[in-house]
Amino acid sequence: MSAPELDTLRSELLEAIARAPDLAKLEDLRVGALGKKGSVSALMLKLSELPPEARKDYGQAVNALKASVGEALEAKRAELAKEATAEKLASERADVTLPVREGPLAQGRIHPVSQVTDEITEIFADMGFSIAEGPDIETDFNNFTALNIPPEHPARQDHDTFYFEPGPDGTRAVLRTHTSPVQVRTMLAEKPPLRIIAPGRVYRCDSDQTHTPMFHQVEGLVIDEETHLGHLKWVLEEFCKAFFEVKQVKMRFRASHFPFTEPSMEVDIGYAKVGDGIRIGEGEEWLEILGCGMVHPNVLANVGLDPARYQGFAFGLGIDRLAMLKYGMPDLRAFFAGDLGWLKHYGFPPLAIPTLAAGLSS
Repeated sequence: MSAPELDTLRSELLEAIARAPDLAKLEDLRVGALGKKGSVSALMLKLSELPPEARKDYGQAVNALKASVGEALEAKRAELAKEATAEKLASERADVTLPVREGPLAQGRIHPVSQVTDEITEIFADMGFSIAEGPDIETDFNNFTALNIPPEHPARQDHDTFYFEPGPDGTRAVLRTHTSPVQVRTMLAEKPPLRIIAPGRVYRCDSDQTHTPMFHQVEGLVIDEETHLGHLKWVLEEFCKAFFEVKQVKMRFRASHFPFTEPSMEVDIGYAKVGDGIRIGEGEEWLEILGCGMVHPNVLANVGLDPARYQGFAFGLGIDRLAMLKYGMPDLRAFFAGDLGWLKHYGFPPLAIPTLAAGLSS
C-alpha cells in the first residue's frame, strides 16, 4: 500500500473513531483496525512481499498509522467514559432527603415461639429452676416405659406416634412425643434435689387448626424429700400471674389421669371474653392450659430412686398454645408456614428480650 493509500486509511479510521457514539461501537472499531485480523494489522503481513530496501520505510509508515489510530482510540474512549459517567450520575442521583432505610434490628423479627419460650424460662429461672435438654430422637424406654406408660396405651400406637424402623435388637427409636424423656435422663444422670424445666420440640401424628405434627412443650420437674402438692399449686399460680402479667388468677384443678403422675390433674384458668379476645384473671369462663401431678412412684423406681424417700411433682405446658392465648393468634398452623407478613405482624423486635423487671411483653 502506497503512502497516499495509508493516509486515506488513516483519515477514514480517525473519522470513524471521532463519530463513534458509545464505548461498544468504539470497541468494534478498535478490533476492526488493530485486532489480529484488523485492517492495520493486515498491512504488516505485506512486509514479506516487499523488496528488502522498501521494508524499512513501509514498516515505519504502518507503525505510525497504528500509533495515531491507537492514540485516537484512547482519547475517544476517555471522552465517552466521561460522558457515560455524567449520564449515569444524572440518572442515578441519590435523594439525600429520603428517610434512612431500616436496618436488620428494625426489620428483623423473633418468632413468637422463641419469644414465649424465653418468657417461660425467665419466669422459672427466677424460681430457681434450671434448663435441661435432650435429643428429639428417643428410646422407647425413655419416652414410654420409664414413664409408666403400658404397652397397650394408645400413645404407643403407630397412628399417634412417629416410629423409626426397628434396629438390630428389634427396638424402634421414636420421635419424642413429649419432653418428659428429658426428665428421665436428668433423674438417671443426677441425684435429687432436682428442679428443672425442659423446653423443646415434640412430635405427634396430628394436624388441624389447633394441632400440628411438630409443636413445642415445656415440662417441669421437682424431686426432693419434702415437696408436696401445695408447692405444685403455688408454682403454677405464680407462673400464670407472671406469664399473663396479672395480679391475680383464678385456677381450677380437676382430677385426671396420666400414667406418670399420681394424683394427676388438669388445670383450668379463669377468663372473661372481651370482644374477639379474652382477658385472663377475670370473668366466669374456664380454659384448660396444662396437665400436672405428683410423680408416680413407679417412675421414681424406674430411674433408680427410692419412692419411699423421694417424691416430687411434674407439669407440662404447650408453648405454642400459650403464645396463641396470650397474643391472640387464631391458627396454630401459621406458626410453621414461613409467612413473612404473619411474622412481621406477630413477631417481636430482636432486642425485645423478656425480663421480669421490665415486664415480659413490654
